[in-house]
Amino acid sequence: MPSIVLATLNAKWIHASFGLRCLRANLGDLREHSAILEFEIAQRPADVAEAILAVKPRIVGLGVYVWNVTQTLQLARILKAVRPGLVLVLGGPEVSHESEAQPIVAVADHLLRGEADLAFADLCRRVLAGETGIPRVIDAPPPPLEALAWPYDEYTATDVAHRVVYVESSRGCPFTCEFCLSSLDVPVRRAPLSPFLQQMQRLLDRGVRHFKFVDRTFNLGAAAAVAVLRFFRERLADGLFLHFELVPDRLPEPLCAEIAAFPPGVLQFEVGVQTLDPPTSERIARRQDHARALQNLRWLREHTGAHVHADLIAGLPGEDETTFRRGFDALWAAGPHEIQVGILKRLRGTPIGRHDREHGMLWSTEPPYEVLATGAVPFPAMQALKRFARYWDLVANSGRWTATLALLLRGPSAAAAFGAFAEWLHGAARATAGIAQERLARFLWQYLVDHRGFAGPEVGAAMAADYARSARHDWPEFLRPYVAPGSGPRARRAAGPAARQARHRGG
Repeated sequence: MPSIVLATLNAKWIHASFGLRCLRANLGDLREHSAILEFEIAQRPADVAEAILAVKPRIVGLGVYVWNVTQTLQLARILKAVRPGLVLVLGGPEVSHESEAQPIVAVADHLLRGEADLAFADLCRRVLAGETGIPRVIDAPPPPLEALAWPYDEYTATDVAHRVVYVESSRGCPFTCEFCLSSLDVPVRRAPLSPFLQQMQRLLDRGVRHFKFVDRTFNLGAAAAVAVLRFFRERLADGLFLHFELVPDRLPEPLCAEIAAFPPGVLQFEVGVQTLDPPTSERIARRQDHARALQNLRWLREHTGAHVHADLIAGLPGEDETTFRRGFDALWAAGPHEIQVGILKRLRGTPIGRHDREHGMLWSTEPPYEVLATGAVPFPAMQALKRFARYWDLVANSGRWTATLALLLRGPSAAAAFGAFAEWLHGAARATAGIAQERLARFLWQYLVDHRGFAGPEVGAAMAADYARSARHDWPEFLRPYVAPGSGPRARRAAGPAARQARHRGG
């Protein structure tokens, strides 16, 4: 039975916790007396507690994040009620800031704030040795990455075969964007490059093909980014998929050349544009060359096989609906495959709250602490933006409606056109989730033909082409007259990131 259990509630089973693996790898001589137990937020807290207590640990460390804090509070209360003598340790971004008033912190025996790779091991040694007088709250300074044990052997054979494998070549961010927790993690610290690449080779040798880099600014150091990309390009294998977060306005020529050398379907870039309004950028201390960012996005789309996912935030202080729509239209024109419209959140510890009085910021008090209204965007308009974001994800980001989307967005403003559809769809469906594909197809037909007045054959041809590409077999009856010869339902394609990319490319 392990003395130490490291546990967390993941959003989905496929997401293997990178943080827990970093902690276990750095336990030293205590590693063999520890275990990682991962669960999902959909599981009942009592069932999770039962599984943890069944192994009779003396110490339980829980990773707490904005997406799991509500369920983890319930879990923590059950653990301490059933086993009062259990030493409960909390860590993670959600409890590392503004911790004093949090109910979950009151339940715990110890709180580790910050990067606890080494601090957790030290705390466990002191607890297991019976030491008294250990501080309840411990602030862990950022450790140098060269001092840490690599966490990658903590991925099991099941993880390698079926789950997302997270890796990092750096920590920290040099920017000071006020909405982001990474702005508190300055400066950037890099893992030693050669040993890091050796670890990546070990993962490749074990069969890992899907790598998700969690670096906040992968391309900030161009030389290191080029070296990492070249390493993988020289080892191309079937199914290889690499995900990186990019700073949008920094693509020097050597990095461009390396990116362009990859075949389609291997690279995915998450590009944090966030806003294209200069006054808003200045207001939130975001340094970005907007023209260069758009130029780089166009280059990525036109000259590489990378899949480009761009992030845009709605509800930033002082930014109104007109400004948001203008930014969305400029971003859409640059051609990313996906635009993720995120709603601004007041994450604990971030300085975005300093704008509350001047810009009328109202926040939800429940996780994930989304903005409810601002002085520039009243509550009903903010609700409309949230519906826009949800339906955009359902229709555009799914990649299933590329031909139909071109009709939906026809007009001088893509944002205005889709916003009108989103409000119509909300009135018709009265839901923003749980809309089945066939029901959505009927709504799209009804909106485009009956509401917008498009010709039935034009809409039918577009929707039938999308249905054929998605390899679905549940064709609505109203689309069958528009099925081109030989384009009926095809064999179902494999799921996963490669399939999603292919849908966006029209493959």
